[in-house]
Amino acid sequence: MSGTRVTVLAGGVGAARFLRGLVTVVAPRDVTAVVNTGDDTDLHGLRVCPDLDTCTYTLAGAIDPERGWGLVGETWAALGALERYAAVRPDGSTAAPTWFGLGDRDLATHLYRTARLGEGATLTEVTAEIARAWELEVELLPMTDDRLRTVVTVSGHGPIPFQDYFVRLRHDVPVEHVEFVSDGARPTPAATAAIEASDVVVVAPSNPIVSIGPIRSLPGIDEVLAGRRESVVAVSPIVGGTALKGPADRMLRELGHDPSVEGVARLYREIAATLVVDRVDAGSVAAVEAAGMRCVVTETVMSEPAIAAALARTVLDAGR
Repeated sequence: MSGTRVTVLAGGVGAARFLRGLVTVVAPRDVTAVVNTGDDTDLHGLRVCPDLDTCTYTLAGAIDPERGWGLVGETWAALGALERYAAVRPDGSTAAPTWFGLGDRDLATHLYRTARLGEGATLTEVTAEIARAWELEVELLPMTDDRLRTVVTVSGHGPIPFQDYFVRLRHDVPVEHVEFVSDGARPTPAATAAIEASDVVVVAPSNPIVSIGPIRSLPGIDEVLAGRRESVVAVSPIVGGTALKGPADRMLRELGHDPSVEGVARLYREIAATLVVDRVDAGSVAAVEAAGMRCVVTETVMSEPAIAAALARTVLDAGR
């Protein structure tokens, strides 16, 4: 589909796999991904951007296919060596945590990013440099150059950073509240411009609360999306009432939303005209339409690249 400019609101493994299929249908140089950074964290003095890195490694063909994150063929010597210090770490210290897996080669990305940020570069500039190093033509944009943190209030633990909930606690505790904390974070001009200038905008099959939610929380983003709603297409991350990966279904239920394609439609109907759902949810077309969105049914479980490419074609057709 030559010349079609596409912007994808992205976060997590589902978004990365969709992008991998999309670039087989649209020229990579015509694709922009506006990526969630609410998950970003600081570990060992390093800035870690999980969603940006998952998109980068997936598009580069370097992602670990079994985990869906990190690098294929990764080694873990540095992480293993940190275990030596666990016994001497004082109470209350956060030094040398081992609950978050950073592989030996993955560390190089975080070392470079942290050094460049320390030199005064913006996260947008550093992300572009990392993408060039991986020989990517897709434009990867952080949603903001400011710090915005997703904070999750969970039963028995109170408000904690997202990665503590997702990784340290293995997202296995009930969620009571989610908020996006910043000191006036704003979307980057490049991110807003990409959404405005694209022929089609796609809301990737990502967690609506903690992957797409942080992007939408930035001032002006929902207004820009609503202003071009007819060409915005969302892909449901919920298939048959469950999330394929991660806690999206449980999180929706715990926060009072319906964990179904109809529930997803209610969350997105103000900003997107079309919802793409999996064939197992074909019986819910009328409910999605009653919730205020057009509904397109196709195979959405991207178990292989060809399915992701076919999904991308369907999404683009719907957006046009």
